[in-house]
Amino acid sequence: MATIRLNRPVFSGVDPRLPEEMASAAAAVGQDDAVRAVILYGNRRVFATGADLREMADRPPAAADAHTRLLHAGFNAIAEIPKPVLAAIAGYALGGGLELALCADYRLAGEGAVLGLPEIGLGIIPGTGGTQRLPRLIGAGQAKKLIFTGRRLTAAEALAIGVVDEVVPDADVRSAAQLLAEQFANGPTAALAAAKRAVDGGVGLPISLGLDLEREQFAALFNTEDLRHGFRAALDGRPPAFLGH
Repeated sequence: MATIRLNRPVFSGVDPRLPEEMASAAAAVGQDDAVRAVILYGNRRVFATGADLREMADRPPAAADAHTRLLHAGFNAIAEIPKPVLAAIAGYALGGGLELALCADYRLAGEGAVLGLPEIGLGIIPGTGGTQRLPRLIGAGQAKKLIFTGRRLTAAEALAIGVVDEVVPDADVRSAAQLLAEQFANGPTAALAAAKRAVDGGVGLPISLGLDLEREQFAALFNTEDLRHGFRAALDGRPPAFLGH
């Protein structure tokens, strides 16, 4: 397992180095065969929050577009890590922080977590994936309600509409994420990557093309050692011990 840690000295404000560092971290864990699951984590008080309002307020449109392009590249790099990615959300996940959590495959939140996309209150909209990833996750109606109102959700409310997948006591956020990541890390790496490609790649496709993608990913796994180990274990009536290739 690897942890990508959002380690910032201030409570809010996106460090201008963040997009490049996210892309670099995503490449490092994505290319390292020893890493088989990834956790995103901030600290006990905040997962991540949005932009520095003082810095952003006077930004001209061209500069806003250029910086957002960089953020999109960094966020997309996290979303495209070819391994299971878990967001361990403690404290606040607001604006860009929630948008970053939406890049994960699974979101686990502490009971005291606060989540939301408050941008509308500033006269803008979510700009790093919120208008695109959130509707795909919870449906357009619920997503529009959250974006249009900018309201903050408790962890329980976020769980009820599918923004997060699991809620645990605040003190258990990291350990619960590590336990689930360990389960993924002990699984069949190629099959997990194939499942991620099939789901993520098929969401925006017509069903016929999505089924073609699924079939291709399914068939390719018959070249893997993990498939052979998995089948042998099933036939022998014992738990599989996957090798990760």
